[in-house]
Amino acid sequence: MKLKIGYQELIQSAMAEIETLSLEKAQQLLVDPNVVFIDIRDVRELEREGMIPNAFHAPRGMLEFWVDPDSPYYKPIFGEGKQLVLYCASAWRSALSTQMLQKMGVPNICHLEGGFSAWKKAQLPTMERASKPHSG
Repeated sequence: MKLKIGYQELIQSAMAEIETLSLEKAQQLLVDPNVVFIDIRDVRELEREGMIPNAFHAPRGMLEFWVDPDSPYYKPIFGEGKQLVLYCASAWRSALSTQMLQKMGVPNICHLEGGFSAWKKAQLPTMERASKPHSG
């Protein structure tokens, strides 16, 4: 089967339209109360690998529904006007997600260069996933 557009082209297209935050800049924003890191990985990835401290977990499959105030699944954390920094394992899902939320009209959004894998490789702070999901 030949696809019209493959995943690599989708990611390249997204990367051309979105802001990518360097690890250095992201680390500086870690303590900024006006920034929320959004972990879009699967819960099993969080349990296995940990996460960025104080990140909010929003599974990729629910992201658009959690962001939209008209959705029955809306999470108020997305309407607080804070800068959102999305991340996944390798910055592929976060690139596509950032592009989609940007298309939806979400302001002040970017994603993390290299994803959580790069974050961990750089030995930046991590924490274990909280046993009870953060509600927001």
